[in-house]
Amino acid sequence: MSLQEQLARFKQQQQEKCQSTLSRSAPRFATSSSIAAKAPAVKFSNDTERLLHINSIRKAPTGAQMKRVIGLLYETKEAFTAEQIYEACYVDVIKNRNVFYGLTNNAKVFYDGKYFSYKPTHDIKNKTELLAYILKFPEGKSIIDLKDAYPAAMEDLQALKSSGDIWLLSKFDSQEDVAYPNNPKIAITVDDELQQRTQGIELLPNMTGNAIARADCQKFKFHPRV
Repeated sequence: MSLQEQLARFKQQQQEKCQSTLSRSAPRFATSSSIAAKAPAVKFSNDTERLLHINSIRKAPTGAQMKRVIGLLYETKEAFTAEQIYEACYVDVIKNRNVFYGLTNNAKVFYDGKYFSYKPTHDIKNKTELLAYILKFPEGKSIIDLKDAYPAAMEDLQALKSSGDIWLLSKFDSQEDVAYPNNPKIAITVDDELQQRTQGIELLPNMTGNAIARADCQKFKFHPRV
């Protein structure tokens, strides 16, 4: 999807939110049965709606305006000047100094003096780099931090799982998924208690490698993503 298409979709979503807000906030008056006819409904022009929408954004709290800009940067994964940000989401980064300072000091925003862009947790740009990064961490890496690295990161994680390069697991007591390297050559340190519990797992003679792995996961409260 091109940048123009992404911006058009973003603006359309914001316009729909604006229209929904206006419809909810429109005053409703009780009518008397003696009134023969109702006055025609007042309709706002598109330009009036846009101006009301811009005004509501300008009056919004600093945090709400920052969230709007970061949402734009995240969805498009493109770099924007302050002027382009205003054109795209009506947040005036130049005049609102609180928003400017908030964005330039935000961990999720990169500012080079002219352009603002989204700053992912990890500097990963493709599936090859994604796999190489996961292989460095036998203890696993949170998917929440990996999936925002680049637009297709989540699809690549699923592809790496399907190819057997990684495991995608989640603990029963947590909703946070974790990516683990599926490499038996990786040396890891296991504490004594875990070794004892692992050795205590009873295996049936006909259990396959996958069945053993599932037994391990269930015993230690992990759930494999299949």
